[in-house]
Amino acid sequence: MKHKSSQLAILFFTMIIVMMGFGMVIPILPFYIENFGATGKDLGFLLAIFSVMQFIFAPIWGTLSDRYGRKPILIVGVLGNAISLLLFGLSTELWMMFAARALGGILSAATLPTAMAFIGDSTDAKNRGGGMGIIGAAMGVGMTIGPGIGGWMSDISLSAPFFLGAALSVLAMLAMIFFLPESLPPEKRDTTARLQGPKISEMGAAILGPLGIMFFMAFIVSFAMTSFEGIFSLFAEARFDFNARQVGTIMMVVGVISAIVQGGLTGPATKKFGEVMVIKISLIGSVFGFLVMLLAIEGAGIYLSVAFFMVFNAMLRPAIAALISNQSESGQGIAMGLNNSFMSAGRIIGPIWAGYLFDFNTSAPYLSGSAVMLISFVIAMIFLNGKKYSTKFR
Repeated sequence: MKHKSSQLAILFFTMIIVMMGFGMVIPILPFYIENFGATGKDLGFLLAIFSVMQFIFAPIWGTLSDRYGRKPILIVGVLGNAISLLLFGLSTELWMMFAARALGGILSAATLPTAMAFIGDSTDAKNRGGGMGIIGAAMGVGMTIGPGIGGWMSDISLSAPFFLGAALSVLAMLAMIFFLPESLPPEKRDTTARLQGPKISEMGAAILGPLGIMFFMAFIVSFAMTSFEGIFSLFAEARFDFNARQVGTIMMVVGVISAIVQGGLTGPATKKFGEVMVIKISLIGSVFGFLVMLLAIEGAGIYLSVAFFMVFNAMLRPAIAALISNQSESGQGIAMGLNNSFMSAGRIIGPIWAGYLFDFNTSAPYLSGSAVMLISFVIAMIFLNGKKYSTKFR
């Protein structure tokens, strides 16, 4: 299907709103759970439960989007995000927060893989890297505005950002209902696709198949990014005595860099150098990015080190997603669902690992992230190439 700029523009707008709601809670979540006596380990498990649910349900939503179309599944995901944020803001005990996050993971798992499948429907192979970059840019813009608003609203109350995030998600849902067209016409839907959750055996077969190295990279990127994002608020508080407002400002820098790099550089870079080369360069840059953040001192050095890390890391996810999409001859929803499952697996293990490491030593999560990226770079240099595969997802 040829590129449809109007559809991408609407999806871009709605994804910005969704990510604004998500981004608001990032800088204040660690401070919020500290009121309940939680530690880095508890934060890791709270982040992981969300990803456990996404890991289980992402393939289900991907298959449903192949069967019933992208639009209704996107709407379910955005509505689920709104409900979970509302319940999270109303929580008065730690177990209630875990329940709200679990529900959010179940329902919001429909959003990202379906949005990527929407891009797969709406772009040709040549422009798909740029299309995935548009999704990444939308996420970057939302993550730029969201953390700042969340940090500033923490002066009102730590629960206020959750309520505003829920309201923005409802707004995004309405925008999708009234303005987003369907990208998968009825005649192209796979009505025979079996509805099933992830199976370890299937993921094992996928990781051993011709697309396995890309799925492995999707896992590693999520694992390493969680080491940065999931623990950064506690890291900044422990090392620099930062509050939620200051953390939100730094996360705005992360969003700015992500939006610029993904929206402005991903498409041209993948067209000129190919997804494989972009992935390799991003991996080695991320190795040093983690280390540079540990060398930062309070002031401009913190912002510069975070910017350095994000310049290299921002293109990884869209480049990997584009490479997977280009190699799947059918079933874009299933392909993106598998991609999201491996990303969710990284987000399950990553925050738990980072939380335990942080309780042991505040620098350990970032040292670990650098080591993981270095191993991934070596693997990519050995195994990742530009070979075209004929794998089909059924």
